[in-house]
Amino acid sequence: MRSMDYHMSRKPRDRQHNSCRSRVLVLLIVVVTNIATFLLFSDASYEVGNGSGKHDRSVPFWNSGNITDYALAASHDELVHLHNHLATANSLVETLLGLKATASDMPAARDEQEHVGGDGFWQWELTGELQLAVGPHKLPLGFTKNLGSDQLYPTVGQACHRFPDELERYMDYKPGGECPSDEQFAQRLMLKGCEPLPRRRCRPRRPAGYVEPTPLRASLWATPPDTSIVWDAYTCKNYSCLVNRRKTKGSYDCKDCFDLLSGREKGRWMRDDGALSYSIDAVLATKPNGTVRIGLDIGGGSGTFAARMQERGVTVVTTSMNFDGPFNSFIASRGLVPMHLSIAHRLPFFDGTLDIVHSMHVLSHWIPDAMLEFTLFDIYRVLRPGGLFWLDHFFCLGTQMNTTYVPMFNQIGFNKVRWNARQKLDQGIKRNEWYLSALLEKPMT
Repeated sequence: MRSMDYHMSRKPRDRQHNSCRSRVLVLLIVVVTNIATFLLFSDASYEVGNGSGKHDRSVPFWNSGNITDYALAASHDELVHLHNHLATANSLVETLLGLKATASDMPAARDEQEHVGGDGFWQWELTGELQLAVGPHKLPLGFTKNLGSDQLYPTVGQACHRFPDELERYMDYKPGGECPSDEQFAQRLMLKGCEPLPRRRCRPRRPAGYVEPTPLRASLWATPPDTSIVWDAYTCKNYSCLVNRRKTKGSYDCKDCFDLLSGREKGRWMRDDGALSYSIDAVLATKPNGTVRIGLDIGGGSGTFAARMQERGVTVVTTSMNFDGPFNSFIASRGLVPMHLSIAHRLPFFDGTLDIVHSMHVLSHWIPDAMLEFTLFDIYRVLRPGGLFWLDHFFCLGTQMNTTYVPMFNQIGFNKVRWNARQKLDQGIKRNEWYLSALLEKPMT
């Protein structure tokens, strides 16, 4: 109640403060005007008597022949000085009045900005569901110290305001009804920086013929039924198509990720070659038994890294995007935890909470250097002291390795447990392409 009473009493105090400030400004105007007038006339009198402060010996005052000319010249000089001083005084008064007007207009400008969309963030007037979704919303109990405010802004990506047409389209639906089938459209908005997207008041369409999922542990390596998802957003319309995609020509994201039985996915991270490919068991062996318990896999495809860690009693959250495939739904069908999150998003974990962070292929030279550096520091942030960062097959050019990336990794502050670099030769030696795998540890002290 004290917080609420405090908030309710703020507006009267604000009005008193504004009133006092107005009175001070008026007083300053009066003082400056009087000072200017005093200086104006005192200076004029001084000039009539003394000219420039000295007696003019070249034109004697008692010479009657020059009296008329002298008087006219002195009167002209006096008028010029009077005009200059008056202009100066007017300028000071206008400046003070302008400051008062600016101070008076600021609350109105803030109100106008909030009407347009909150502190000028939105560059067009919000209406309908979008206005309701982005807020702000007044708190029912008034000002709260936890927020430092009496209103709440729902979280939306900072780049959302750059795409008004797309955002209006995304928020065009019937409240309480079925959501539009716009998964890929929404994901493109996310990848443009509108992440997270505004919440919507609609229900996603349910897949027809949905059945209960396969129980753990069998679900880790079972292909889910086709009725587990809605296929509208994808080229393939069933899992058989996705499994056989590895046999077809064309470029796809994680082309063989959905083949859990006969493809490469089954053998990933099971063998350590002493070079670029580390095994899960070898990595876990670098820490005391049982101390690696929870972690994150960045850009984890269909979730196989998390599945292998699950078999060893480690819970791993997998971030993945749905690039022409239901990666997040597939991960969930395996009994694992998916997170639909782009590489640009701040990791949604508190400082020093994770035992391990893994990333394969996703972190590489395609990411702008500044963004990559922020990402690496973010990984360092969420790891606990002694936590492991497993960088798996980081790709770059040889000219970038020592000039850009080695110094970047060194400045983050990790200790090197393993560090292996090898040239990538499948496209020819002249391309000078390299892989780097590293196991890095956040210092204990």
